Amino acid sequence: MFTDKTLLITGGTGSFGNAVMNRFLDTDLKEIRIFSRDEKKQDDMRKQYKSDKLKFYIGDVRDLASVKNAMHDVDYIFHAAALKQVPSCEFFPLEAVKTNIIGTDNVLTAAIEYNVKKVICLSTDKAAYPINAMGISKAMMEKVFVAKSKTVSPDRTLICGTRYGNVMASRGSVIPLFIEQIKDGQPLTVTDPYMTRFLMSLEEAVELVVFAFHNAMAGDIMVQKSPASTVGGLAQALKELFNVENEIKVIGTRHGEKLYETLLTREENVVAEDLGGFYRVPADNRDLNYEKYFADGDHDLSMGEEYNSHNTRRLNIEQIKEKLLELEYVRNEIQLWNKNVPMLN
Repeated sequence: MFTDKTLLITGGTGSFGNAVMNRFLDTDLKEIRIFSRDEKKQDDMRKQYKSDKLKFYIGDVRDLASVKNAMHDVDYIFHAAALKQVPSCEFFPLEAVKTNIIGTDNVLTAAIEYNVKKVICLSTDKAAYPINAMGISKAMMEKVFVAKSKTVSPDRTLICGTRYGNVMASRGSVIPLFIEQIKDGQPLTVTDPYMTRFLMSLEEAVELVVFAFHNAMAGDIMVQKSPASTVGGLAQALKELFNVENEIKVIGTRHGEKLYETLLTREENVVAEDLGGFYRVPADNRDLNYEKYFADGDHDLSMGEEYNSHNTRRLNIEQIKEKLLELEYVRNEIQLWNKNVPMLN
């Protein structure tokens, strides 16, 4: 399926973009295009990998012309470009609209025009029952790609998406913050110790996209089942892994934060297909002539139970530590810490 094909990764210099690029660099893909607006990170990637398979395109998903410039002869797209930080989107909500909603529409418009075979759009748990600007913009992004998937034959361009929870140790996330606070001898700043979050590694996020690539139909949202932990438990687990006694300081929730995150709404759970480790949420493919569906008896308004970070499998401290040790970043930081501790003492 990938032999001699060209893959475009929007937001390709971000945490996910790097991970998915690594996942496919040694495959028989002909070309991997990294599309982003960060020339410094692109130059760093170019020097690090020194691969003729990698091609770099400076551009912004907000600019349709620059998106089209990277779209020639592309077979597949992983659309990861987004504004992801909840507090920054709260202060600049229109910026989230421009990138997450209009940017997605630009990518899909160009993909359809250039006959791209398949587009996977990356969403987030914050899009389910959203209360913050980032989540609302991502929920609208999902609506855009579901609606767009209906305008083109899937045999020509198949458009679908994924929705996943917090990616551990990704740029701007809490694990690197906690580790920096441990190294600096500072208190670990916890917004709410009882707040729960899904835990997923970058590799698991990539595998969700790969699963969607192979299994999703037009308009589907693919969801991966994930364990969760409390934020307080996460901080405690890191303290134990680094063998430190830093204070855990509760500072209160930040702008737009929720107590828990939802991967599957009650309404979606009614129609979702359980695929074992994943859920498939199909698009509602009815048109606006509702009378005919009511006549067919299709008017079930029942709701299931939402799938969220409070009712999923909850990890205890030891299990959180095991999950953290799966991350190369965490292992390396612990190794460096253990090497430097005698010098600090």
